[in-house]
Amino acid sequence: MIRVLLAFAAAAAALAAPQALAQAWPAKAVRMVVNFPPGGAADQLARALAPRLQESLGQPFVVENRPGANGAIGAGEVAKAAPDGHTILMSSGGAIALNGLIYRNLGYDPMKALEPVAPVAVVAVFLEVRPGIPASTLAEFIAYARANPGKLNYGSPGAGSSPHLAGEMFNRAAKIQTTHVAYKGAGPAMTDLLGGQLDFMFDPGIGLQHVKAGKLKLLAVGSPRRHPQYPDVPTVAEVLGVEFDADTVFGIYAPAGTPKEIVIRLNQAISREMQSGPVAERALAIGAQPLVLAPEAFAARLKAEHERMAVLVKETGLKAD
Repeated sequence: MIRVLLAFAAAAAALAAPQALAQAWPAKAVRMVVNFPPGGAADQLARALAPRLQESLGQPFVVENRPGANGAIGAGEVAKAAPDGHTILMSSGGAIALNGLIYRNLGYDPMKALEPVAPVAVVAVFLEVRPGIPASTLAEFIAYARANPGKLNYGSPGAGSSPHLAGEMFNRAAKIQTTHVAYKGAGPAMTDLLGGQLDFMFDPGIGLQHVKAGKLKLLAVGSPRRHPQYPDVPTVAEVLGVEFDADTVFGIYAPAGTPKEIVIRLNQAISREMQSGPVAERALAIGAQPLVLAPEAFAARLKAEHERMAVLVKETGLKAD
């Protein structure tokens, strides 16, 4: 009888341990690494999310920017961190799904080294041009680019980013020649577009405020369908008559091996914030659509995106040093 009771107690303790672990987390401040510079979409979403998570989970969530190599540097730091839930990553989907395909000496596999926790938003890219470009429609811009082969340049948050891939897809589909300029993030690229050093950009939403102020011209969206907030703006696909989808999901990742109970608890906290409130409002302000998925569904979506990116990389020959 005593043995039976001891076995029952041991089993009960084993079942209770994961729940106790999740309840004990976070035991200290959580470091939220953003793998792009301040001012970009990832940074804006992280800084809106961090104080809300701090309020709901009871410990500080400290945002740290670690930009470089299309997010590979910051993602690598998180991949090598202790898998205890106290170091997490806010990243674009492209940095996870694409970097392992285009960087030869990355030193880690983002798809294996990072655990998808929760999506935050689907981020679209908007084709914006500086006011001096003599084009008011996408068709006019394409005609201008064809008349000036190799003379126009566009910026992106880095080689392999969604805006970079959109630019390369656009060059091929429109049969034009433009030059890519890689930055450490969307913020610095947007600064140069506003300053006239760049001619156009597939913007992940941070430039929409400048479109409204008349400082940039919005010609198209790189999504498969028209954007609900900009229904009068055509898609690249409908103008060129080709498939064109440069949307990417920004979300939270943890080091592989992070206890499932912590992943679930963090997912639930983030999901609550994305349904309403300041974080959802910040996402909508940059033209992003808040997204809620369980960890397994988020991982499945990332896998599908990785497979799609592999095909695009093969077609475009995209590589990064």
